[in-house]
Amino acid sequence: MPAHDPSARSLEQDGAVPAPPDGRRAGPALLSPGGERRGGRRLTTALLLGFMLVNFADKAVLGLAGPAIMSDFGISRQEFGLAQAAFFALFSVSALAVSAMTRRVRTPVLLLAMAVVWSCAQLPMVWTAAGFATLVVTRVLLGAAEGPATPVAVHHLHGWFDNRERALPTAVLMVGAAGGTAVAAPVLSFVIATWGWRWAFGAVGLIGLLWAVIWWRYGAEGPLAPPPATAREGHREPTVPLRRILLSPTFLSACVGSFAAYWLMSSLLTWFPDYLETVHGWSARGAGLVVGAGAVANGVVLLVHGLVAQRAARSGRPGRLPRGSGSGLLLLLSSAAVVTLALTGNDVVRVAMLFGPVALALVMLTVSQTSCARIAPPAQRGVVLGASVCVMALGGILAPLVLGTIVDAGATVGDGYRNGWIFTAVLLGVAGLLAAVFLRPERDAERLGVPESTTPHLSLMH
Repeated sequence: MPAHDPSARSLEQDGAVPAPPDGRRAGPALLSPGGERRGGRRLTTALLLGFMLVNFADKAVLGLAGPAIMSDFGISRQEFGLAQAAFFALFSVSALAVSAMTRRVRTPVLLLAMAVVWSCAQLPMVWTAAGFATLVVTRVLLGAAEGPATPVAVHHLHGWFDNRERALPTAVLMVGAAGGTAVAAPVLSFVIATWGWRWAFGAVGLIGLLWAVIWWRYGAEGPLAPPPATAREGHREPTVPLRRILLSPTFLSACVGSFAAYWLMSSLLTWFPDYLETVHGWSARGAGLVVGAGAVANGVVLLVHGLVAQRAARSGRPGRLPRGSGSGLLLLLSSAAVVTLALTGNDVVRVAMLFGPVALALVMLTVSQTSCARIAPPAQRGVVLGASVCVMALGGILAPLVLGTIVDAGATVGDGYRNGWIFTAVLLGVAGLLAAVFLRPERDAERLGVPESTTPHLSLMH
């Protein structure tokens, strides 16, 4: 079919035929005619879930190997916190810079490049000559590659789903955060116990390279993806002054809420294995299993929330609470659970808090992404999502350092950890109050003049 045929453009937009090779493919991906949109949506969601699984397995490996690394390198918890924080040295800057590139570079290419770089960054730690300095340098490189992962992946995913359909697939994507830890915790704990902590880094690096090969073959953009600026041929899409979006109550409260949720997740990944082992006498394998099981609970919470939110969006009926208030209330419940975890002397209660109420905070990661996407025109969505992740990532930068300092400053390690968890609970509580009051994506989208992006008859489950 000739490229200039207007019917070809119409069919391409409707998903009835594959897009021509005009720069919308990352590799030789080609979806079969007749079901490419529905199949493409499922395939894209599955591939990006794998992308996030590998992404968060990479993050988890340092926390799981933490006790062995501190012992081998002879470093304090504060120094180990510095190594963990090195991951975030360029994380926020990279998230913002690469997300801005989505206006000119195709997202499949960006995702492929990130996966290759972050996978290669893990491999130097396999060699026994690699010491603490190498660890810090590779964590900086890893963070630079992984910083844009969430905003670019969400932006790519939203090219396949309209506004009413985005809650569930975005939640599936965020399950990668929980699933990466759930899979990594027992598997990498076994690798560490069997072959040593260095091969844990090697394992996640090789798995990342495998994902990159699969993505190169099958990764493709969706019909709702805005074309790169170089392909718009002078067509000017509606935009909103970026300052108005970034200063809106929804964007600011979403950033604070996701900062607090990411702080909690980073704290648990970095310090909870050491907390269970050092303060409560757990074995390394037992701590890894509990952390992994807690991550499964996180994933269940995210999926249930995605299903409920998507059903509400499809029904078109307003909820009992304004959209956004519920996520604030969940942060408040999570805050109370973290306080209970810190003060209880009962392992059963402590684990119960980790498996349930603590996980509620992570719903904000999904809500933040969908809310920020709602108030941004498609051409600006990548930049806005990148800015939100830039702020969110500060929680990952600060949590390992601040909690490590608080723990070392305690009269005992147990006292230090108790103080650190209570500090985290206060942060969650403040963020929850702000989200409950100010997170209103539909109201702010209307005020900014951003129409709802809809495409009829599409469904993730079809």
